[in-house]
Amino acid sequence: MGVTDVVQRQLEAYNARDLERFVAAYGDGIRVFRLPSTQPALTGKAAFTEFYRGRFSVPALHAEILARIVLGNKVIDHERIQRIKEHPIEAVAVYEVAEDLIQTVWFFYPAGG
Repeated sequence: MGVTDVVQRQLEAYNARDLERFVAAYGDGIRVFRLPSTQPALTGKAAFTEFYRGRFSVPALHAEILARIVLGNKVIDHERIQRIKEHPIEAVAVYEVAEDLIQTVWFFYPAGG
Protein backbone atom coordinates (compact mmCIF):
# COMPACT_ATOMS: atom_id res chain seq x y z
CA MET A 1 0.00 0.00 0.00
CA GLY A 2 1.35 3.43 -0.90
CA VAL A 3 1.47 6.34 1.52
CA THR A 4 -1.25 8.17 -0.41
CA ASP A 5 -3.54 5.13 -0.21
CA VAL A 6 -3.75 5.20 3.59
CA VAL A 7 -4.22 8.99 3.67
CA GLN A 8 -6.93 8.80 1.01
CA ARG A 9 -8.63 5.96 2.91
CA GLN A 10 -8.82 8.05 6.09
CA LEU A 11 -10.14 11.04 4.11
CA GLU A 12 -12.95 8.97 2.63
CA ALA A 13 -13.83 7.57 6.08
CA TYR A 14 -13.73 11.11 7.53
CA ASN A 15 -16.18 12.37 4.93
CA ALA A 16 -18.44 9.35 5.52
CA ARG A 17 -18.14 9.97 9.30
CA ASP A 18 -17.23 6.29 9.64
CA LEU A 19 -15.29 6.35 12.92
CA GLU A 20 -14.23 2.71 12.88
CA ARG A 21 -12.83 2.88 9.35
CA PHE A 22 -11.25 6.29 10.05
CA VAL A 23 -9.30 5.26 13.16
CA ALA A 24 -8.24 2.00 11.46
CA ALA A 25 -5.94 4.12 9.24
CA TYR A 26 -3.96 5.30 12.30
CA GLY A 27 -1.30 3.60 14.42
CA ASP A 28 -1.90 2.81 18.10
CA GLY A 29 0.62 5.47 19.15
CA ILE A 30 -0.81 8.22 16.93
CA ARG A 31 0.36 11.71 17.84
CA VAL A 32 -1.45 14.79 16.56
CA PHE A 33 0.17 18.21 16.75
CA ARG A 34 -1.55 21.53 16.25
CA LEU A 35 1.33 23.80 15.34
CA PRO A 36 3.03 25.95 16.49
CA SER A 37 2.73 23.88 19.69
CA THR A 38 5.57 21.42 20.17
CA GLN A 39 3.42 19.26 22.47
CA PRO A 40 0.93 16.80 20.98
CA ALA A 41 -2.73 17.82 21.18
CA LEU A 42 -3.68 14.13 21.07
CA THR A 43 -1.63 11.05 21.90
CA GLY A 44 -2.73 7.45 21.49
CA LYS A 45 -5.58 5.83 19.65
CA ALA A 46 -8.05 5.98 22.58
CA ALA A 47 -7.79 9.79 22.92
CA PHE A 48 -7.79 10.15 19.13
CA THR A 49 -10.95 8.03 18.80
CA GLU A 50 -12.81 9.96 21.50
CA PHE A 51 -11.92 13.30 19.93
CA TYR A 52 -13.18 12.24 16.51
CA ARG A 53 -16.29 10.58 17.96
CA GLY A 54 -17.41 14.09 18.92
CA ARG A 55 -16.24 15.63 15.66
CA PHE A 56 -18.16 13.07 13.59
CA SER A 57 -21.44 14.15 15.22
CA VAL A 58 -21.27 17.41 13.22
CA PRO A 59 -23.72 17.04 10.29
CA ALA A 60 -21.91 19.48 7.95
CA LEU A 61 -18.49 17.84 8.45
CA HIS A 62 -16.61 17.46 5.17
CA ALA A 63 -13.00 17.82 4.02
CA GLU A 64 -11.91 18.66 0.49
CA ILE A 65 -8.32 18.33 -0.69
CA LEU A 66 -7.22 21.44 -2.56
CA ALA A 67 -3.66 20.20 -3.18
CA ARG A 68 -1.57 17.16 -2.25
CA ILE A 69 2.20 16.72 -2.17
CA VAL A 70 4.02 13.49 -1.40
CA LEU A 71 7.60 13.48 -0.13
CA GLY A 72 8.92 10.10 0.99
CA ASN A 73 6.64 8.85 3.76
CA LYS A 74 4.97 12.25 4.23
CA VAL A 75 1.71 13.33 2.59
CA ILE A 76 0.99 17.05 2.76
CA ASP A 77 -2.62 18.05 2.14
CA HIS A 78 -4.02 21.54 1.75
CA GLU A 79 -7.55 21.00 3.03
CA ARG A 80 -10.78 22.94 3.14
CA ILE A 81 -12.73 21.72 6.15
CA GLN A 82 -16.44 22.29 6.50
CA ARG A 83 -17.75 22.11 10.05
CA ILE A 84 -20.41 24.80 9.85
CA LYS A 85 -21.99 25.32 6.44
CA GLU A 86 -21.25 29.03 6.21
CA HIS A 87 -17.68 29.00 7.52
CA PRO A 88 -15.21 26.54 5.98
CA ILE A 89 -11.62 26.82 7.13
CA GLU A 90 -8.43 25.91 5.34
CA ALA A 91 -5.59 24.00 6.90
CA VAL A 92 -2.44 22.13 5.98
CA ALA A 93 -2.04 18.61 7.30
CA VAL A 94 1.20 16.66 7.17
CA TYR A 95 0.66 12.92 7.60
CA GLU A 96 3.63 10.68 8.42
CA VAL A 97 3.01 7.09 7.30
CA ALA A 98 4.90 4.00 8.47
CA GLU A 99 3.89 0.35 8.34
CA ASP A 100 0.82 1.28 6.25
CA LEU A 101 -0.63 3.44 9.05
CA ILE A 102 -0.59 7.14 9.85
CA GLN A 103 1.70 7.56 12.85
CA THR A 104 1.94 11.35 13.25
CA VAL A 105 -0.08 14.31 11.98
CA TRP A 106 0.87 17.98 12.10
CA PHE A 107 -1.93 20.51 11.49
CA PHE A 108 -1.31 24.12 10.50
CA TYR A 109 -4.38 26.37 10.84
CA PRO A 110 -4.68 30.02 9.95
CA ALA A 111 -4.90 32.45 12.85
CA GLY A 112 -8.16 31.80 14.67
CA GLY A 113 -8.75 28.48 12.87
